[in-house]
Amino acid sequence: MKSLFSFPNPVNDASARTVALGVVAMSVIALVTDQSWMLIVLTYGFIARLATGPTLSPLGQFAVRVAGPRITQWQKFVPGPPKRFAQGIGAVLTSVATILWLSVGWSIARWVLLPLIAAASLEGFFGFCLGCTIFGWLIRWGVVPESVCAECGDLSARYAAAGYPQD
Repeated sequence: MKSLFSFPNPVNDASARTVALGVVAMSVIALVTDQSWMLIVLTYGFIARLATGPTLSPLGQFAVRVAGPRITQWQKFVPGPPKRFAQGIGAVLTSVATILWLSVGWSIARWVLLPLIAAASLEGFFGFCLGCTIFGWLIRWGVVPESVCAECGDLSARYAAAGYPQD
């Protein structure tokens, strides 16, 4: 049971970016077609990936087994804890959107998808994980112990690897 509720470390960045692109696609489709029920699918996916990595997530399984291994230009391994943190942010956003949808309606809930689309687009299209960056800040500020992910506290190496200019 313990292995079920685990998260991979390291994570194949190609798989992470594939998941992000799937989230973008589902979120945009939900907004454009007014399919509010897709919030349930998105929420389940984030909670499943937060709890078990790709194991119980259909999108996660597709990313790990089908798409991720075939996207050779994105193949690199990155730390798992910040990716799990990013899934947690997605779980919170989609849960809030689902609760809003069920309590006050789709017209309000749909707005919560916009920051989700923005963050997932940064990850999927550009390889920049906003949740991972926030995780690194939390380590530097002492909120998260550095022992959780020693590599995560130093963001300069991650920015350099992604091709972003250094301060």
